Amino acid sequence: MKIFHVPCLEDNYTYLIIDESTGDAAVVDPVEPEKVIASAEKHLAKIKFVLTTHHHWDHAGGNEKIKQLVPGIKVYGGSLDKVKGCTDAVDNGDKLSLGQDVNILALHTPCHTKGHISYYVTGKEEETPAVFTGDTLFVAGCGKFFEGTAEQMHQSLCVTLASLPKPTQIYCGHEYTVKNLEFALSVEPNNEKIQQKLSWARQQRQADLPTIPSTLEEELETNPFMRVDKPEIQEKLGCKSPIDTLREIRNKKDQWRG
Repeated sequence: MKIFHVPCLEDNYTYLIIDESTGDAAVVDPVEPEKVIASAEKHLAKIKFVLTTHHHWDHAGGNEKIKQLVPGIKVYGGSLDKVKGCTDAVDNGDKLSLGQDVNILALHTPCHTKGHISYYVTGKEEETPAVFTGDTLFVAGCGKFFEGTAEQMHQSLCVTLASLPKPTQIYCGHEYTVKNLEFALSVEPNNEKIQQKLSWARQQRQADLPTIPSTLEEELETNPFMRVDKPEIQEKLGCKSPIDTLREIRNKKDQWRG
């Protein structure tokens, strides 16, 4: 399988997933459909369906338009989210296939929105899996708790997503990496992995290059929201449990101006 990112709006990412055997493609969160359709045409791919991570307009806002532009296209979205233009609702554990070799597993990762879905995508045996995490997991960050609780975000990040294979590539919904790593460094000033990744991310952005994909392994080493089980972080924040720590880090991030 091949994955291409398509920058949209100010800092959003839409993704094109292509099954190489057939040229069939799926698109994740096509907020500006013309851009991802152009990318598909460039790669000689046929768009078969849309995977919507959640209902916010900067992710689902292009669904009606892409249905006009690609007649007969299916639009998948979480059953608990009121996703614009959704033709087929998905729940945790639902499976989809794309072309000959690509399989997609829907994972319910609520908190940012009630029905947020992350899509875990596998190709041929030797290919590295990927997960499209929308606004649940960012590189070195997580989404605001608009429709959920710290308990839910802990389950989504530290149980559901953290249980995927370590090499899994993380493709998130926004380019927020530099700011996220600057904040992460304020939580763990001596974490060398964060220092290194921040320096790399700044170089990427100065060159107008993306910081995606990350990997699950890197997130477990650098993302404060996925490190809330670490005693030194709990202690620093004066918290007794991973969930309290997650809540406290989110509160701090919401107020943080960097």
